[in-house]
Amino acid sequence: MGDTGPTGPVMDRDEVDRALARLGAEHEAIETSLLALQDHAGRRLLEGAELTGVTAERWGAAEASITLLWTYFDAYTGALRSAREIRSRRRWSSREDLVELTELLRGEAVAVASGAAATANAPTLHAGPGRLSERYSLVTLVDRMNQLYAASLDMVVAADAVWSALPARIDLLAAELQRTRKLAHSVGVRPGEHPSGDDLERITRTLTRLREQVVSDPLAFWTPAQGSSAPGGGRPDTTVYDREARALEEVRREIDAVLAVRQDAEQRIVRLRDVLSRADRTLAEARTARGEVLAKIAATEVPVVGGPPIVLQEQLAAAAEYRRHAQWHRLSPLLESLEEKAEDELLRARESLTAVTAPLAVRAELRGRLDAYKAKMARLGHAEDPELAEKYEKARRMLWSAPCDLRVAEQAVLRYQHAAAELLGTARRVPGQGGPVDRTGPGA
Repeated sequence: MGDTGPTGPVMDRDEVDRALARLGAEHEAIETSLLALQDHAGRRLLEGAELTGVTAERWGAAEASITLLWTYFDAYTGALRSAREIRSRRRWSSREDLVELTELLRGEAVAVASGAAATANAPTLHAGPGRLSERYSLVTLVDRMNQLYAASLDMVVAADAVWSALPARIDLLAAELQRTRKLAHSVGVRPGEHPSGDDLERITRTLTRLREQVVSDPLAFWTPAQGSSAPGGGRPDTTVYDREARALEEVRREIDAVLAVRQDAEQRIVRLRDVLSRADRTLAEARTARGEVLAKIAATEVPVVGGPPIVLQEQLAAAAEYRRHAQWHRLSPLLESLEEKAEDELLRARESLTAVTAPLAVRAELRGRLDAYKAKMARLGHAEDPELAEKYEKARRMLWSAPCDLRVAEQAVLRYQHAAAELLGTARRVPGQGGPVDRTGPGA
């Protein structure tokens, strides 16, 4: 249109109708959103809660913003109602009506008391001392309502999300904690007596304090989503909860281990007694064998055999005492340590027996080798050879006499082997003598 007014070109009737339709749709959407915010469960909880910290500070600002929202909305509603009344005066609006409608729909024609914006800590368009009201255009008013609504909804949704997620989970974990404490008490895992008992007390205190903090200051446990502008974008911060849940799981595993000890303690103690008894018997056998070696083998260093494991026997007796008095939390680590030490003790006893009897094994090997060569030579027809018989007899006397010098006896056996090898070599060079040719070698 060619005509202009204080706010620019005067709107024609079609422009006015389109603007009224758009503003009416915006009004309906804003009213629906405000009513939904008013009925939001999170907002009702915030109104009735005793808030502290960040949440108390932000809820004070949000309450003022919600109040200002309704003030803006009432002003917006009044302006829209006035515009509709002017448009409804006539079917074909006069120029005066169109000028008035243009001013109302496009100009800063909506007045809002300055005190309302100040209460909500909201900036004003025309800030100045002594101003009783601020004037806005309908478009500006809609933008300000959208901003206030988004900020208020973000705060309400965040608090509600934390309250919906954490207290219930804390209560479930606390219930599990109580069951674990009863079970721990039944197996002797108590504060001051077992580390897991101390852990249960600490977890109890932490969960109690955490729940109080979550209820009074939920926004302290809210992590906004990076780069998200949507109201309520983020997630509850469960760091403390997750840490205590892991700690409780570790305690449960410890108690399960104690329960396992209670169930098979007798069998484990019996097995330990058996292992230590076998170790004692093996050491006794090693001591007997050492005396035999010292009597039968000359010029040989025989290792000393240690005594039975007195400390392990004392610990085994302590384990049996713990079992009798149902001190499972003390029995559990003791049995684990004893089982490892008992196996080590049995291995040490076996190694000691092997080391002590090594000279007897060497003598037995030399005896076997000498008899094997004698049998072979007899099979080949050389049993009556005088020199060979003499060397055999010398070696035999050394190996079957006590004490036996293994080094000298081994040399005698080697001399017998060499003599047998030389005799076999001669037999191969004279055909027809000494029986069949031996192709198996001297060690067969």
